[in-house]
Amino acid sequence: MGIPAADLGHALFQILETGDSGLAAEVVHEQFHNGEAAVSPPACRIAEPAGVLASSAWMRYAFTDLRLPIDEVIAGDSQVWVRLHMKGRHTGAFVLFKGDDVDQIVPPTGREIDLEQIHVLDLHDGKVIRHRAVRDDITMLGQLRVFPPGPVAAVSMLSWRVTGRAARAASEVTQRAAEAARTLP
Repeated sequence: MGIPAADLGHALFQILETGDSGLAAEVVHEQFHNGEAAVSPPACRIAEPAGVLASSAWMRYAFTDLRLPIDEVIAGDSQVWVRLHMKGRHTGAFVLFKGDDVDQIVPPTGREIDLEQIHVLDLHDGKVIRHRAVRDDITMLGQLRVFPPGPVAAVSMLSWRVTGRAARAASEVTQRAAEAARTLP
């Protein structure tokens, strides 16, 4: 019979929290597409379970103790809507991409984040085949105190670029995402 639709929604976010490759192979379709991967490292855009594992590594690189507690799930035969909170502590560089190039790097702030998100998951053959989201990224950047941009955040970001820490962080998170994408059983 397969995994119930609501359970697929829970499982996808468990994969993002943990990087569980066995669970990814079980619940993510081989033709998976993440409609939100445009700002992620290139490996996160892989159209299969590997892309989800890469996304998990990318997010866990930036946010220690990443948690995605689910508030509500609405499931149908071919679609699941999930309302959750993204929580964690920003202890690693949060690297944003534009295509294959680094767009912006937010150096670690040590601050906690807690923001609401809504995710829409399309299902096919009993697995998650597509992901889209409505995220409150402005709230997250506000909690990190980098938006609206102020002098402290600007100096920190500039310092990271000038000292080469930004380039090293971008290289490391890109490598970790690519390695995570290769962990499927």
